[in-house]
Amino acid sequence: MNEIATTPAGDEEMSPPLHVNFERAGVAYTPAQIRKAYGFATLSGTGVGQTIAVVEVYGSPTIQQDLNTFSKQFNLPTATVQVVNLGRVATNGGWALETSLDVEWAHAIAPGAGLLEVVAKSAATSDLLAAVDYAAQHASVVSMSWGGTEFPSEVSLNAHFNVPGVTFVAASGDSGAGAEWPAAAPNVLAVGGTTLKLDASGNRLSETGWVDSGGGQSAFIREPAYQQSWQSSGYRQLPDVSYDADPNTGVQVYDSTPYQRYSGWFVVGGTSAGTPQWAALIALVNAAGAKPLSAANTALYTLVSPRR
Repeated sequence: MNEIATTPAGDEEMSPPLHVNFERAGVAYTPAQIRKAYGFATLSGTGVGQTIAVVEVYGSPTIQQDLNTFSKQFNLPTATVQVVNLGRVATNGGWALETSLDVEWAHAIAPGAGLLEVVAKSAATSDLLAAVDYAAQHASVVSMSWGGTEFPSEVSLNAHFNVPGVTFVAASGDSGAGAEWPAAAPNVLAVGGTTLKLDASGNRLSETGWVDSGGGQSAFIREPAYQQSWQSSGYRQLPDVSYDADPNTGVQVYDSTPYQRYSGWFVVGGTSAGTPQWAALIALVNAAGAKPLSAANTALYTLVSPRR
């Protein structure tokens, strides 16, 4: 589901990096296990007062009932998803599953935050950016679990992700080495993937880089200031952060819209699994701070010492 197509107008189309573990090999983590593994269980806040926007294509006709089922299963507070459709009314099983993943796991990490789903008119870059622009007007953090091959004109699109008081988060891709857009944009927090292993009590045993995680050097975006103490290639390097993405250490997702003839509970991985959870973490930080972060990258790179 990571292939890129081109429309007759030359407008790139984006796809969600979504990996479904139909064999159910390995494990499928619950919200409680993930919250413990990453230390979220020790946080006092729930994201109250913040809104997390997820930008999708097609969306899901069953997203509210699916979120209700997910929340009940894992003893999470009930929540209402505000859905804004910018022009496309259709059903696509893959995007519906991605929508369930994004909404349910943003809620799992920041259960007090508001949820906004913005459905783009199409998967074309221009339509997705219109949805991003709308989301940025109504949320403090925008999650983008989609991406595609870089292109020369992406440099001219950086302003879409430079909005005061808003953090943009994007998946780095699931095709191994190589940078993807919009994760490569300088004001976007790019989320890579790991393999997370826990013991029977939910304690972290190990976390290593996932072999299919996207990442590398941007072909077009120059080195941002926040990376200058970390590398000297002259170009943007990504990802900035990583999170569990291996479908063999995947997360549980409920989706009643059929995908490849299946519906109900899925085990899902991919860097699009970590993207809404990092967005939720930013919402937690925003709720605890004096004002929302404008670009989380700059703040994050100051938290640890550079390694060169």
